Amino acid sequence: MSVKGHHRINKLLVKWTIYFTGLLIMALGIVLIIKADLGASPWDVLHIGLFKQIGFTIGTWSILVGFVILGISSIMLKALPQLGAFLNMLTVGVFIDMYMAIPFLVTPGAILGKVLMLLIGIIVSGYGIGIYISSRCGAGPRDSLMIALTEKTGMKVQYIRAIMEIVVLSIGWLLGGPVFIGTVIFSFTIGIIVGYTLPRCQMIADNLMNKGSKQPEQVIHFDHFSNSN
Repeated sequence: MSVKGHHRINKLLVKWTIYFTGLLIMALGIVLIIKADLGASPWDVLHIGLFKQIGFTIGTWSILVGFVILGISSIMLKALPQLGAFLNMLTVGVFIDMYMAIPFLVTPGAILGKVLMLLIGIIVSGYGIGIYISSRCGAGPRDSLMIALTEKTGMKVQYIRAIMEIVVLSIGWLLGGPVFIGTVIFSFTIGIIVGYTLPRCQMIADNLMNKGSKQPEQVIHFDHFSNSN
């Protein structure tokens, strides 16, 4: 095998390792937020509401909702989803259920412990998002829908994102999902955190993926994360 071919294989291995590491970290953050019992993120409010009303697991609903969203995005964009979006849909749900099953990962009894778990969960989620996006393996189902709606309507990303999450949050709340102060804190801080983590994760990921290469990949623009998630 040529040096170029060997480098290409190594780059793919590093790329997908970064991707799945980010998803693992993001899923841990999601579960910490859920376990803090102070309100979940808008999409997880929906997943938990569906879990309460119908059954299955929270991770299963994350997969099923993601499947529906990917289908809608594909129809709107008239294109098949990227492999990364499909794997995101499957693996995040599995990782969520895996972390939820850990026996020592329980809701703290004191309010201070709950707040601490919530804040740690938001920060961990932010780093997970920054890491998985920096791999350039494709946006997740929800981000794919956001992109599709942005292209079709011409509206700004932050407005589309806000409308999506208000609708999802409302449906989840009607289904009995946990809406509380943690939901508000997450919604107002996750964009700021990802705006901080993404460029730093991008720099590290690019250095790892382009090690030995003279042609760095195009930089990802992350301005829309600096508003709200």
